Amino acid sequence: MLSILKRLYPVFKRTVDRLLAALLLLILFPVLVSTWIAVKLTSKGPGLFWSSRIGRDGDAFRMPKFRSMTVCSKIMAREVASNEDFKMTPIGNFLRRTSLDELPQLLSIVKGDMSFIGPRPLLPCDDAITERAKYSDLCKVRPGITGLAQINGRNSVSPRKKARYDAFYARKFCLVLDAKIVIETLKIIRRTDLIK
Repeated sequence: MLSILKRLYPVFKRTVDRLLAALLLLILFPVLVSTWIAVKLTSKGPGLFWSSRIGRDGDAFRMPKFRSMTVCSKIMAREVASNEDFKMTPIGNFLRRTSLDELPQLLSIVKGDMSFIGPRPLLPCDDAITERAKYSDLCKVRPGITGLAQINGRNSVSPRKKARYDAFYARKFCLVLDAKIVIETLKIIRRTDLIK
């Protein structure tokens, strides 16, 4: 019975992902439009920033985010960038701190490129790509908006440790682990200081 449930869980998760993402896009439509307008009014450039990311089976896909950096900023992983590399827009820090910049990724979930929970999709130039290549299980799961590494330090975690967290998730992939990640992510969101 357990083996059957384990085989069916990916299908169940994919169905829930798509339905929930579509529902959230409808509910959050006013927030999405307002945020896009705010980005456009406070800085030059497009409201959305599309970056190439590595997804399931090592395939590249285009991931959208609300643009939080100026158009002249360099494209690189946060862990190796300096303050000079990241030139934030007037509302960029707020978007990052509240994770509002991540909301357009609901489109990627509906499309099938991403899931709500899974290893974060990396830039092709990210140093963590080399670390992830050591774990074959990682290519079997869709990347997510939040994951095990995100609830255990996010950007403060080294690429090597991130790869270990992500590989553990890919091996243990199940409802119980996903539920734990959701609960811990919600706790982190509740602790976020929206005024600072």
